[in-house]
Amino acid sequence: MADDLIARVELRAARGTRRSAELSLDAGAFPIAVLFGPSGAGKSTLLRCLAGLDRPSAGIVSWRGRPWFDATTWVPPQRRDVGFVAQHGALFPHLDVAANVAFGLDALSPSERSRRVDECVARFELGALRHRAPSTLSGGERQRVALARAIARRPSLLLLDEPFSALDHPTRSALRADLRRWVRELSLPTLLVTHDPSEAMAIGDSLAVLDAGRVRQSGPVGEVFERPRDAATARILGVDTLVRATVLRATEGGAVLLAGGRELAASAPVGVTGAVRVCVRAEDVALLARDPGGGRNGAPGRVLRVEDEGAFTVVALDCGYPLLARMPRRVFRALGLGEGDAVFAAIDEGAAWVVEEG
Repeated sequence: MADDLIARVELRAARGTRRSAELSLDAGAFPIAVLFGPSGAGKSTLLRCLAGLDRPSAGIVSWRGRPWFDATTWVPPQRRDVGFVAQHGALFPHLDVAANVAFGLDALSPSERSRRVDECVARFELGALRHRAPSTLSGGERQRVALARAIARRPSLLLLDEPFSALDHPTRSALRADLRRWVRELSLPTLLVTHDPSEAMAIGDSLAVLDAGRVRQSGPVGEVFERPRDAATARILGVDTLVRATVLRATEGGAVLLAGGRELAASAPVGVTGAVRVCVRAEDVALLARDPGGGRNGAPGRVLRVEDEGAFTVVALDCGYPLLARMPRRVFRALGLGEGDAVFAAIDEGAAWVVEEG
C-alpha cells in the first residue's frame, strides 16, 4: 500500500544546529492517526512542516501524491487544504463565534457560507455561543470553536497539535469523544499529536511512536500499546516494569525466564534466547497475602512503598527486581498490607512479554 502522507524534513536553526524528523503513513492509518512520543521527539516539528508553518531546509513533504515541499516545490500553507488546531485555538478576538467559524470560507457563495456556518454551529453545539466574543468563552468552548473553524473548510487533512492538553479532565474527555464522532461522520483524515497515553488510546485508530525524530513502531493503537517491540518503545509508552532476565527454555508461544533468581513465564517471540527484557504493566499484577503454591506465575516479594493516586493505589515491590502493581484502593485495603509486609505478586503468563533490549 502506497503511503498517503510522507514527511522527511531537516531544519537548520541558528548557530548551525539541525533538527530532523520523518513520518510515513498509509491510508490504513486513518481516520485518526496519533503521533505519540516524549517532549522533543519531533512531533510538533513534523506537524508544523505538514501545515506549512515551518519551511524545511531539506527533505520532502507530500500528501496523497501531491508534493507540498521538496527540492523544487514549496506550497504555502493557504494552498495546502489543511486544517490546523494547536494547544490554544488562537481565535480572532475581534470576531464573534460565528464569524470565527466563517473565517476562511470566502471562496463560497454567501448563501453556501451561511449554510456551512449554521451546519458547523449545530454540529459543534455552539448555538448558545454564536454571538459571543472569544474573551467570554471557557477553554473548552474556545477549543470547540477552533475545531469547528478548522473543519468548516472541509480540509483534506486535519492536523491537531495537543489541542486538549490545557483543558480540565471532564472537558477534555467530552471534547475527545465529540471529535472522534465528528471525524468519522465527515470521513476526515486526522493526524493528532499527543504525549498522553490515555488520549492516544481514547481517540486513535493507529499509533506511530516517535523518538528523536524517527518512528520506532507503528500500527493499530491497541496493538502497539499492548505489545511494544523493544525496551525503548515500552518505556516511551509507559510500561511500568522492564526486568532484565535470561531465557531458560522455550514454551509454546512463550518462554520461561530467570528473573531476580526466580522462574517467570512470559510471552516471547519464537527462537528468543539469551539476555532479554520482560515487560509487565502495573495493572496486570495481582497481589496475594501469601504464595498460593502450585506453580502460580509470579514472585514473592516485599512491599516497599504505597501511594494513592485518586481511586487507585500504586504499590512498589521488591521481588528480586523492582515491580509495580496498580489496583483500586478498596482492593488494596482489603488485603491489609502495609510497607515492609511480605506479599506474592501474581502475573498471568500472557500479561508478561519479552522484548528486545532496544
